Amino acid sequence: MTVPPPHDAFDVVAYRQALGGFATGVCVVTAHTEEGPFGITINSFTSVSLRPPLVLWCLDRASWRHDAFATADRFAVHMLPVEDREMSDRFAWGVCRLSSDEFDSSSPEPPRLKNALTRLDCVAQDRIVMGDHLTIVGEVRGFETRPGDALTYYRGRYGSAAEPDS
Repeated sequence: MTVPPPHDAFDVVAYRQALGGFATGVCVVTAHTEEGPFGITINSFTSVSLRPPLVLWCLDRASWRHDAFATADRFAVHMLPVEDREMSDRFAWGVCRLSSDEFDSSSPEPPRLKNALTRLDCVAQDRIVMGDHLTIVGEVRGFETRPGDALTYYRGRYGSAAEPDS
């Protein structure tokens, strides 16, 4: 087992590359904010509990979108299909405000992207500052899911996970 060096000698770039060895799904979190409906791409998502149904995701405290999502009482997590790579890039690096044709606006729920494989409607239950990120825990109040190939991220590149055969 390798023991990490003291914090001042820790190679953050090499550490980040090492973490890239864990393949993840790609999600977009959406919320209504004071500036309108926003989205942000994440890959730090996991289920926490079935009873009650809890999930968590992590938000970079240095992100210019931090305040909008950190204060949102409700949010939706969307697991992206493989064909939504451009959407992932956009919400990771580009314009984060959703246009009215991108989501279902007929509901008071958080903005619902139209093409997600799975969508989880959540109410924020806890927010925990951990290092340079804010961990947001949400209770799932509703969900929808459909079959399809999932968008993945591994070693800094997109990939896909095929829908399993029945």
